[in-house]
Amino acid sequence: MTGSADGPNGPSGRSRGGKVRVKTAKRRTTSSNRWLERQLNDPYVAAARAAGYRSRAAFKLRELDAQFDLLGNVDRVVDLGAAPGGWCQIVKARRPRASVVGIDLLEIDALPGVTLFQKDILDDDAEALITEALGGPADLVMSDMAANTVGHRATDYLRTMGLIEAGLDMATRLLRPGGTFVAKVLAGGGDGALTALLRQHFTQVKHVKPPASRKDSSEWYVVAQGFKPAAPEVVAPG
Repeated sequence: MTGSADGPNGPSGRSRGGKVRVKTAKRRTTSSNRWLERQLNDPYVAAARAAGYRSRAAFKLRELDAQFDLLGNVDRVVDLGAAPGGWCQIVKARRPRASVVGIDLLEIDALPGVTLFQKDILDDDAEALITEALGGPADLVMSDMAANTVGHRATDYLRTMGLIEAGLDMATRLLRPGGTFVAKVLAGGGDGALTALLRQHFTQVKHVKPPASRKDSSEWYVVAQGFKPAAPEVVAPG
């Protein structure tokens, strides 16, 4: 016998194998139906809801932390593209006394112990606000940013990579020596150039796809550890 349930956006049915199938709705497009069906059948979505996390992406950071011990000894953390706040939740759960600053264009509901800014990271005052809120150099700068898609693969890739490079540029000014930068990247033709750039600033650079990252997604994560600040320029006497 086939049971039925109401999904978050309307009625759905459950097949004999337990998979939820979304019924057609006049106001939903085919792509919207596919997205909803995927959400309803995603174990990470269900697990995030059960754990009280704001997004399934929280598990990506948990898995990266388990592999690289990103949060084991951090006191100051910056989350670029923090909405809806899942990564900040993981940091505070692991390091309750850490100073955590999140920034995003979207509004983020308040999180205890986290300083949040609704702002573009490219705004002139963004870096100063983050620096003041941190109270010192960051141990870890995280970025789960991705540009809004326009449906053209090459354009979407370039827009997102531009954000990643902007995040890296900010990280090089926020991080303490030996600090870590973690960012979502997209598989594409510019990976080699980004890796070369990262290796100029960090002693170790690795690419990883955590289990919580959907297999059909082009996203990967870069983990760059051992930040090397640029040597100050020496001005020859005139």
